[in-house]
Formats: sequence, C-alpha cells, structure tokens
Amino acid sequence: MNQAFWTITVAAVANLACALLGCYLLLRRLSLLGDAVSHAVLPGVVVGFWISGSTSSAWIFVAAVAVGLLTTFLIQLLHGFAQVAEDASMGVVFTSLFALGVVMLVKVGSRVDLDVDCVLYGLIDAVSLDTRPVFGYQVPRALFSLAGVLALTMLFIGLLWKELKLVSFDPRLATSMGYSATLVHYLLMAVVALAIVAGFYAVGSVLVIAMLIVPAATGHLLSDRLAGMMAWAAVVAVSSAVVGYWGDLRFDTGMAPMMAMVAGAEFTAALCFAPRHGLASRALHRLALAMRIVYEDVIAMLYRADEADEVRAGVSWRRCVVAGGGGWLARLAVPLLWWRGAVERLPEGRVRLTSAGRQAAESLVRSHRLWEAFLGENFELPLDHLHESAERVEHYIGPALQEQLASELHQPGRDPHGKAIPGTKEPA
Repeated sequence: MNQAFWTITVAAVANLACALLGCYLLLRRLSLLGDAVSHAVLPGVVVGFWISGSTSSAWIFVAAVAVGLLTTFLIQLLHGFAQVAEDASMGVVFTSLFALGVVMLVKVGSRVDLDVDCVLYGLIDAVSLDTRPVFGYQVPRALFSLAGVLALTMLFIGLLWKELKLVSFDPRLATSMGYSATLVHYLLMAVVALAIVAGFYAVGSVLVIAMLIVPAATGHLLSDRLAGMMAWAAVVAVSSAVVGYWGDLRFDTGMAPMMAMVAGAEFTAALCFAPRHGLASRALHRLALAMRIVYEDVIAMLYRADEADEVRAGVSWRRCVVAGGGGWLARLAVPLLWWRGAVERLPEGRVRLTSAGRQAAESLVRSHRLWEAFLGENFELPLDHLHESAERVEHYIGPALQEQLASELHQPGRDPHGKAIPGTKEPA
C-alpha cells in the first residue's frame, strides 16, 4: 500500500503540472508545440547526463530548458521569417532534434546510467524504490523535483494570471496594452520545458505528452471559463493517475500507457456527455429546438384557423401534423400540446386551443407579423417574400424584441397583408 501511495502521488504531481500548463497551450492553439518540446528536449537531457553523470543533477534541467527554448525559437523563426507553415516548422524542428537526441542517447548511454527505455517510457513503476528519508518516511527522489516544478508552475500561474490569460486569448490586445506577449510566451515555454523534463525520467514521455493535451481538452469541453477549465483539467490529471495505477495492476499493460488511456477515456466521456459542448447534449438541444418549432407551428396554425372562424368544430389531427411538417416530431406535437394544456380534445379526433394555448399562439403570431411589418417598412420586398422569412424568425423573437419592433414601426396595428397584429392597438 505504501508503494501504491507513492507511485500514485508521483504520477498525480507530474500529471497536474503538465495539465495546468496544457490549458494555456490549448487556448493558444499550441498543444502540438508542447508535444514538439517534449520530444525536442531529449538532446538537452542527454547533455545534462553527460556533463553530470547523475540523474538528479541541475544540469539536466538547465540544458533541457535551453533546448526547449531553442525549439520554440526555431519554430517561430521558420514560421515567421522563412514563411514555413507552422505545423510544418514544428514537424521539422522537433523531429530533427528528437532524432539527434536518440543518436546521442545511444552513444552516451553506454557511459552513464541512462538508457532509451528510461527516458522514453519512464520508471514510474520503480519510483518507490529510489527514496530518501524525510522525517522518518522514505520519500521517492523523483517527487522532490516534481513537487518543486508543480510549486513553480502554480506560482508562475498565480503571479502572471492576468498576463497569461490576456496573451492566451488575444496576444495583439496584450501587446497594445503594454504587455510583452513574446516575453510571456518564452516564460511559459521555459516552465513547460521544466515540467516536461521533470516528468521525463519519472513517468516517461508518453504520459507527459498525454497530460499536456488531454486534460486541458477535457476541461475545455466542460467549462467555458479558464478557472473552471483548469479545475477540470486537474481532476482529470489526478483521477487518471489513481485509476490508471489500479488498472495496470488489473490488466498489466504498463502504468504510464494505462494512465494516458484513462485520461483519453475521460475525454471521450466529456466529448459525449458534457453539459454544453457534448455530442449528446448538443443532440438533445437540437431535438428540443426542433420540437419547440414544430409545437409553435401547430399552435400558430390553430390561432389562424381561429381567426378565420374555422374552429367551432375544431381542427383535425391530420391538419395539425401537416402544419408541423409532417414528420414524426409533428405526430408527437398534438399529444405534447394536450399534455401541456395548450389544446383540448374534441370528438372525432379534432382539437382547439385552450386559453393558455391561445396566449402562447398570440405571442408567436405577434412576432411573425411584427417582423413582416418591419421588413415591409424598411426593405423594398414583394409581399410574397415576407412570410417565409417571418416564419423562420418568429421562433427567436421574444417580448423585449417585440416591443422594440413595435416602437420602431409607424403603423404597427396591421402587417403588410392587412392582418391585425395581436396585442397592438391600431392608430385611431
């Protein structure tokens, strides 16, 4: 249980640092830049090992951060001055530097305690074996560097919260307000490089790359505010560490890949069921909107039939279905209207509006005819061109816009076809 606690803690701390920074990368459409930096810092890691011969030397961080900043600079240089497409410049720079790092790793790895699997896949399974005593507890060495990077990340975000938000959403506005978007960008890249390097040895590049992108993408689906997005990203980062650890114990697939897969599963769940941006919620919203439009088309037809004095014996169910478009939604409209108390049933399958239904229909027809009057007064359109436009817009005109339209019309009592506009007094 002690091993499980420390392994999950190390993974959660590494995931959390990457997830928080990943939110800014996502907002700036630079998620793949994090991927590029995570690959490209490999030469810096190797150089740091080569200089120090130790896995815990500060040289590793210094060299890796320098290469990370160099990566960002080269990408901007190719994109800005050589006019190379941004995605192409990322691909050229990070593949070249990553290939250089692999070659250096193979050559240098025989002389220091470093190998390809260690850097690419991490040693998260073994972090609890390399410890140092702290107040009588054996704490993994990897946790010290990861906790330091997480603390630095949170301090960086706290101190530059306004600047980071402004630069992430609108760099040009930030520059016009006197902030250096370039300086903030490179400071962010420096902290990203630190988080990548700290997680490189402990959890591996696979999990680091996943945590730079997936939690932020999940948070973006679940919240439209930066603070909420970061909170959800943190939840995904920590929960993927916990669930991924126990998933690996169950299926023996590799701890880092399992944690990344759990994060991907959480993203998939958010993609499907997020309250506002999820596929299911958007489908339900479209269905509710379509049902409302059919509902309103039917009551508008019943109101017009009432105007023409056609509803003494009611209107047939078939005519209501035709008014609603004739589809399966239209066939549900009459039962829904009856359930809501908008219509009452009459013998022989006929219906008519109740007082509540008539009130709702009056508002809808008022919107329709006010819009026709507005178009007829302000645009030179034939009369037969007004109805179709008003039939679409009527579903989106509320009471406030009704009053605004009525106040702008010179003769609001009737529409261009001579029909009375409900709720509007005709001029004396």
